[in-house]
Amino acid sequence: MSHTTNVDHCFQRAGFDKKRLFYTQGGYGLFQCSLPCKPLTYDNEDIIMAMRATDEGGKIPTELIPKCPHCGREMTTNLRVNNRFVEDEGWYKANERYGDFLRRHQGLKVLYLELGVGGNTPGIIKYPFWEYTGANPLATYACINFGEATAPLEIEKQAVLIDDDIDKVLTYLTKD
Repeated sequence: MSHTTNVDHCFQRAGFDKKRLFYTQGGYGLFQCSLPCKPLTYDNEDIIMAMRATDEGGKIPTELIPKCPHCGREMTTNLRVNNRFVEDEGWYKANERYGDFLRRHQGLKVLYLELGVGGNTPGIIKYPFWEYTGANPLATYACINFGEATAPLEIEKQAVLIDDDIDKVLTYLTKD
């Protein structure tokens, strides 16, 4: 199971099963009502492709500006940037799957792998991973993070910290 604050769908493009991902901060691939009038999100690939096909110097035809099918307001990307972020049915299901995964693995041998969590959102992944590791003597916390590979002293014996470029490290680890 993967929990990510990335909103660019790189995990899916890398082949991860969408059902095993929790995009807690939303994603560029979804629109929501800018109000929002309903807790719904909409796949936006078709409209984005239509916009790209008609783009003239950064401008698109007015009729391609997406509107909410319920209230007619303009749509916006489904990103957690303010108190209008929509947590739709899919978000809640992914949150539930992630919570189930954590519960099923309490007390078991588990690896909490953090890849590049920065100072912007440590409370979503980094700090909880430290907490889960500290609560489980069989758990390992591994962090690959250039310039920010740290862990608290309480889990240092359970931590693997690699202060380097993620791509470089993963390329090295996957060599034949």
